[in-house]
Amino acid sequence: MKDQLVIFDTTLRDGEQSPGASMTRDEKLRIARQLERMRVNVIEAGFPAASNGDFESVRSVAEAIKDSTVCGLARASENDIRRAGEALRPAKSGRIHTFIATSPIHMEKKLRMSPDQVVEQAVKAIKWASEYTDDIEFSAEDAGRSEIDFLCRIFDAVIKAGAKTLNVPDTVGYNLPQQFGSTIRSLRERVANSDKVIWSVHCHNDLGLAVANSLSAVMEGARQVECTINGLGERAGNASLEEVVMAVRTRQDLFQCDTRIDATQIVPASRLVAGITGFAVQPNKAIVGANAFAHESGIHQDGVLKHRETYEIMRAEDVGWNANKLVMGKHSGRNAFKSRLTELGIGVESEAALNEAFKRFKELADKKHEIFDEDLQALMSEEGLPPAQEHYKLVSTRFHSETGEHPHASITLNTGGQEIKAEADGSGPVDAAFKAIESVAPSGATLLLYSVNNITTGTDSQGEVTVRLSKAGRIVNGQGADTDIIVASAKAYVNGLNKLHSKLEKLNPQGDI
Repeated sequence: MKDQLVIFDTTLRDGEQSPGASMTRDEKLRIARQLERMRVNVIEAGFPAASNGDFESVRSVAEAIKDSTVCGLARASENDIRRAGEALRPAKSGRIHTFIATSPIHMEKKLRMSPDQVVEQAVKAIKWASEYTDDIEFSAEDAGRSEIDFLCRIFDAVIKAGAKTLNVPDTVGYNLPQQFGSTIRSLRERVANSDKVIWSVHCHNDLGLAVANSLSAVMEGARQVECTINGLGERAGNASLEEVVMAVRTRQDLFQCDTRIDATQIVPASRLVAGITGFAVQPNKAIVGANAFAHESGIHQDGVLKHRETYEIMRAEDVGWNANKLVMGKHSGRNAFKSRLTELGIGVESEAALNEAFKRFKELADKKHEIFDEDLQALMSEEGLPPAQEHYKLVSTRFHSETGEHPHASITLNTGGQEIKAEADGSGPVDAAFKAIESVAPSGATLLLYSVNNITTGTDSQGEVTVRLSKAGRIVNGQGADTDIIVASAKAYVNGLNKLHSKLEKLNPQGDI
């Protein structure tokens, strides 16, 4: 029997720390349900002490998820841990993940604490957490630059206090694979009762080595890897869940463990996270990139046609690339629509919301003959805010673009219950549309990102547009989808303005390990 490698997904916490990737409660729930469907062992839902919004998001995920452990992050302080404990109370299986820095530079410059004080605080944190759960994880922040003797000392202390999982983070992505693997081996050999806990790793990708370092640690006995969908995360990101899972599964000749992940859910998860965060996946990204299983070279094509394994070490279907199946069309009924949303893990809060979503589906079906799962995901991504928080609503649009003429946009926007028309010229139809919207709803926001992706194939494919807006330190993403790219762009901009106006999204969270 091989060991189980625990997959700890931190897309909702560490991944959300990417500037612009912060998510609403409902968006977190959608991703959490997909992670549960993928059979992720542990879902780190957020940092409850960071804000009331994050507290409620963690609580909502804890209430909804039944087949994965839900985790909340907390600094080694009593307030943080009690907030995490309260947020996780509804969880069927809950974990508190507490951390404190252990490298000399962090202890001296950031914490301004002595090594003795750090050990004492870590032990206190475990004791506080044990009042809420016996599933406690301890992380030594910046372990990759910490002294091995001190790591042994603090890990020994927290094991005695009751920690069940010990995490060794390469917080700044400084380590090399052989070095990091050696650190894990030394800790397992030197720490008393090391066989009574699960050793975990959390690697950042600053040098492009997060996955390599994680796999090196697994080879040396680590049995939990902390990772994110698409490698999302602040700076250069974290270890990619899909790469870790498929590397271990593909090379079972070398690894003495395997995961319980349903790999066919990997591509759907990747697309969901990319759509919600606005962080598009590069075409040559391993496993989930559009070109991951494409062959252009004649030699490669010939080889694959003769025998797939000449150039493919995995099957595209095994990671979910066959998920692009036709599900319904213009004659599909409301029950079929609701059933398919449920199968995709998309919850609809009320009958009124379902009716509105079905109306948008029918409108799409009139424009696009074949509707795929990806279309439904995009349809629900643009569901928008609750009516009470939807200050702006796009009523109608008209665009004109002609060679030699200035592109022109005419829009009608409902703002606060009043319909207002506006027109503007621009360098292009999208620029004109945004200027027209701004003339009605002057936000003063800075446009950080404008991204367009086709959802499926074909000239009738929907375009999915993401805009990232920044104002006064707040960054929000707006999404819109339509078979007309200009309309999708206007929808996305209005969606972003509503989020800024509602203050539904919070400041980017803190708490990196």
